[in-house]
Amino acid sequence: MSTTEYGAGAPPARGAGPREGLRLGLVWPVPVDRSGCEGPTPDAARGPNWRRSSRGLYVPAGVDGSLVSQRVVEAAALLRGWGGVTGWAGLSWLGAVWCAGLDGDGVTPSPVPLAVDRNHPMTEQPGFHVSNAHVPPSHQLRVDGVRVTTAVRSVSFEMRRSMSVVAALKWFAMAAYNDLVSISELAAFTERWLVAKTGVDKVRTAIPLLTENAWSPMEPEMFYLWVARGRKPAPLFNTPVFDRSGRHIATPGLLDPMSGVCGEYQGDVHLTRSQRSRDVRREGAVRRVGLEQVTMLAADRFAPDPFLQRLDDAYARAGRIPAEERLWTIEQPSWWVDTSTVERRRALTATQRDVALGWQRRAAA
Repeated sequence: MSTTEYGAGAPPARGAGPREGLRLGLVWPVPVDRSGCEGPTPDAARGPNWRRSSRGLYVPAGVDGSLVSQRVVEAAALLRGWGGVTGWAGLSWLGAVWCAGLDGDGVTPSPVPLAVDRNHPMTEQPGFHVSNAHVPPSHQLRVDGVRVTTAVRSVSFEMRRSMSVVAALKWFAMAAYNDLVSISELAAFTERWLVAKTGVDKVRTAIPLLTENAWSPMEPEMFYLWVARGRKPAPLFNTPVFDRSGRHIATPGLLDPMSGVCGEYQGDVHLTRSQRSRDVRREGAVRRVGLEQVTMLAADRFAPDPFLQRLDDAYARAGRIPAEERLWTIEQPSWWVDTSTVERRRALTATQRDVALGWQRRAAA
């Protein structure tokens, strides 16, 4: 990924060639050109071979406008010298794999947010959301030919307009998963730039509850239920568990190390035969060393009482396990590489990342 601190977006180029720095396979929209050299003629633009990406801009009809990266490019083409793609789309362009650009129903495309500054106003149009808030140069990056706002600006934008604290927690977790922003960076940005901004209260409320070590967007939601509704001690995220000989047993999504209760979220993907088999084996492994597992299901998101009852039951069972039957520890052996924080993960070399994070990324897939 090619990054510069500040600069214009991919400029128009003569002919149909690639734009400067743009990722392979993506197409920069062009305006109508009466000569037909740098864009479609007016007649061609109205024909079947071109698709209008936004008001006054076109791409060839074969370009897949449903791809998140292409949607980002088509939004960035609207910028006229200031601002950048922000929010979920900016995070996605910077590498946040969980930012899929869909609304809560998992189907409807979310509008691509653009931060353009009051001095560079832009008219809102379908498929794009325009924010006219102040965007200083230090908040803008040019990455692979596209202007985006910094990761901390982008994630705070989504957190501020979230409908709930839980949603804010999930936005941060999605950015931190790919090491785009740390809790300390968000806290500093909030106090420096968001003091009186709309929605800053959500960010401030969320900060003490944030994690840099969630492996899926659903883990912060389960965490919030565990703590706020279940009134249990705050569990740790994805803390590896070992037996007394130092052998790795499992890495539960959530773990209360004082009680010995661990938690896993199992959505629809866990209904497949192979995944269900892995889940059952892992639950058996943690129970054999004296941990009590509670599982949150997709249905529990909308009617959490059954999960909360299972959580209470797990704590009750864990309280009856004799100390001598607790054969597990979270003390990491000398060979283990701790990757629980953004700072630690950023410090890894490429080879270390492949080894230390490869299995983690596969487990979260």
